[in-house]
Amino acid sequence: MDGSGGQKTGNPIYKRSADMTKTLMTKSEQLLRIDDHDFTMRPAFGGPPIPVGVDVQVESLDTISEVDMDFTMTLYLRHYWKDERLSFPSTNNQSMTFDSRLVKKIWVPDMFFVHSKRSFIHDTTTDNVMLRVYPDGNVLYSLRVTVTAMCNMDLSRFPLDTQTCSLEIESYAYTDDDLMLYWKKGNESLNTDERISLSQFLIQKFHTTTKLAFYSSTGWYNRLYIHFTLRRHIFFFLLQTYFPATLMVMLSWVSFWIDRRAVPARVPLGITTVLTMSTIITGVNASMPRVSYIKAVDIYLWVSFVFVFLSVIEYAAVNYLSTVQERKERKLRERLPCTCGIGNPDDMMIDPQITGYGSMDVNNTGNYGMPVNGGRQDRMLAQVSLNDPQITGQVKASRGYVNVWIDTHAIDKYSRVMFPGAYILFNIIYWSIYS
Repeated sequence: MDGSGGQKTGNPIYKRSADMTKTLMTKSEQLLRIDDHDFTMRPAFGGPPIPVGVDVQVESLDTISEVDMDFTMTLYLRHYWKDERLSFPSTNNQSMTFDSRLVKKIWVPDMFFVHSKRSFIHDTTTDNVMLRVYPDGNVLYSLRVTVTAMCNMDLSRFPLDTQTCSLEIESYAYTDDDLMLYWKKGNESLNTDERISLSQFLIQKFHTTTKLAFYSSTGWYNRLYIHFTLRRHIFFFLLQTYFPATLMVMLSWVSFWIDRRAVPARVPLGITTVLTMSTIITGVNASMPRVSYIKAVDIYLWVSFVFVFLSVIEYAAVNYLSTVQERKERKLRERLPCTCGIGNPDDMMIDPQITGYGSMDVNNTGNYGMPVNGGRQDRMLAQVSLNDPQITGQVKASRGYVNVWIDTHAIDKYSRVMFPGAYILFNIIYWSIYS
């Protein structure tokens, strides 16, 4: 028994250091003389303003919301100041670190975030608050906080825009006569995690500034600014908005190559593209705030919508002019002399005694504007009427219908060139302005 007990005593595994929490030492609150001072007052009350240095470590930039015009950021906020009331004797100049329990008993700067909507200090697993006190009274106060703050965005160039948002830090109670707030190391006081990334934005830069803010009732306050510049990624909107809109416009041009008499083909094609463009516009605006100005994406989508709409109007014009031409052609046939007993209209067309034209004139009957698919007998009747002196005046009076047929064909022909050319020109101007 003694031998085994001796082995246990001599074995270094079983040697344990003494529990220092059970030794007779001065309590930290007694060492800092917490009860001997009134910590409801700022340090050096009645004297010059106490300087409070600040530095920030940005942990994450969580969300950017165009609808709510705000952003959410998680950061480590650190304050540095000197409070001689907390100085204590030390032989090794070693600091003491405390948690949130001591923070409630001493004076700390009353910082708040200007224009913040929501903010909270993390409390998992305990309050993420740290207080470090040095023997000479210098204090480091650090906390981990998430804040949602307002960001006034200008969306006139959306989605080809660049936004600059700011997080503003200020003392709530102490004016610049009592507290001088400053960045501890200038622009180097702001550090960011290299892994910070956003789905829609590219973070271009962070920087800091300091200004004075004036309130008419209370006075001037030092205010610290954290500025960050964001550039929106365009690739998502190219795939979801610009590319589909461009395809719809190009699809509407297909009707220019479809026969004008194919009403069931051309009309549904035009209506489908118009409705699809309306759906794209509605989908984009549903995820955007209702601003009172025009955004860049609105210009593109509405111009594309106009192109699609004009393609439908183009067919309406073609169909209307064709109907007018056919009505005038029908009236002309009613005025022609009776052709009863004519067995073969083709023989009549090549007989100079009847038509007044040689065989070569048959090939030129298209010059009178008659439809190619309208039948050869119609062309013959038109030639007979032109050779009859009784109705020559009537034909001359209604000769405008000849040009109507030619213009009706020309609308589709010219649209095949004018619509794509105008849309390409619009894209060149659009992307040169907003890129």
